Amino acid sequence: MKSWHLVLCMLINILWHPPLLAADLIGVYREALAHDAQYRSARALYEATQEKTTQGRAGFLPNIAFSANRNIQQIDVGKITDARTGIALNPPENTIHARSLILTATQPLFRMENIIIYQQSKTEVSRADAQFIVAGQDLILRVSQAYFDVLDAQIDVEVAETQKKAIHKQLEQARRNFEVGVATIVDTNEAQARYDLTTSQEIAARNGLEIRKRTLQSITTQFPENLLTAKEIISDLTSMKYKTMDEWVRAAEDQNYTLKIQQAAYELAQQEVKRINAQHYPTLDLVAQYSDQTNVGAAITGRGIDLTSKSIGLQLNVPIFQGFSVQSRAREAVALKEKAFHDLETTRRNIALQVRQHFLNVTNGIAQINALKQAFKSIQTQLESTILGQQVGVRTEVDVLNAQQQMYVAKRDLAKAYHGYLMSRLRLIAETGELDEDALIQINAMLTK
Repeated sequence: MKSWHLVLCMLINILWHPPLLAADLIGVYREALAHDAQYRSARALYEATQEKTTQGRAGFLPNIAFSANRNIQQIDVGKITDARTGIALNPPENTIHARSLILTATQPLFRMENIIIYQQSKTEVSRADAQFIVAGQDLILRVSQAYFDVLDAQIDVEVAETQKKAIHKQLEQARRNFEVGVATIVDTNEAQARYDLTTSQEIAARNGLEIRKRTLQSITTQFPENLLTAKEIISDLTSMKYKTMDEWVRAAEDQNYTLKIQQAAYELAQQEVKRINAQHYPTLDLVAQYSDQTNVGAAITGRGIDLTSKSIGLQLNVPIFQGFSVQSRAREAVALKEKAFHDLETTRRNIALQVRQHFLNVTNGIAQINALKQAFKSIQTQLESTILGQQVGVRTEVDVLNAQQQMYVAKRDLAKAYHGYLMSRLRLIAETGELDEDALIQINAMLTK
């Protein structure tokens, strides 16, 4: 009977407290995709900008307006003297009820400015598309960087713990040696100082880990408890789409979305010059009007008439002089167009530079990883030899702990180099405009092999 109670309690505990599963990079990214405020703000801006095309197209459609007016007017003509009899008359006040209904429809036939505004609206939508893609790439980079920062901080804590453990053993040995008289108090004090310093480093490492976790939480709204790390480090250039630096640069010049945003800004500046100059052009509209009015002119004649009118015709407006305002705005637009052109060139050069930097970080990261892997193997061999030496009596426990500490330091350096390589690879892919969830899935597969 007791065994059944025990099993039941275990089942309730499992259901009430489900086991914490480790989260991988793609899982954390999908959480961020649903909850990151910065990305959701970019999505809202994207959706808002999609309306620009409809607004620009409105300049080609008719504009229909309806107005209605109803008023009551009382007219007091004052005292009137009869010219024949000389008797003063007091005529009653005259109350006039009037109303008017006017329906006006204007169909633009030729407005050069409206044509250019519609072209600008399409350019703005294209720029918004590129901006939203950049926001998505930025989310991937922010999530990945925060994810790897947490892993790096976890390794820092592990190294600090092993270092503290090794130095604590040294401190205990120094105290024993001092008690038996084979060492001085100086050795004990030195070991105590090293232990205190290591303790402070462990506290700083744990604080850094907490900060990194909170940073990731600010993106996903979920506190990361258990993140998957790399089990096997494999890095090369064979799995990358482009092999040489020049190929990456050419791909970035053709596909980089930040460059496309700046190109759209330059196109908008060119179109703005045309729009300002279009204000010199005449406009031609088709105007139709229907009017229904009662008691027209009653305020003057005392007896109004009812009017119903219908009209349709062409309306031509020719701007002649506007106080040099158009010329001034045209010069301003030309200067801003030149600025946009130089900004575009600066962006193109910076992107080419960033591609080369990230490519070098990737290639050098591979070389560094290979070197650290070899160093890690050598340190593992050294640890095994030290453990064997302790077993035969030629090495002490402190020697083993020091060797373990070196192994953890090498493991930390190797993991950080691997994370740096992955981040450089993601940034390099982003420069070509090809960073998306599929690319992140490939990186995640490399991370959890």
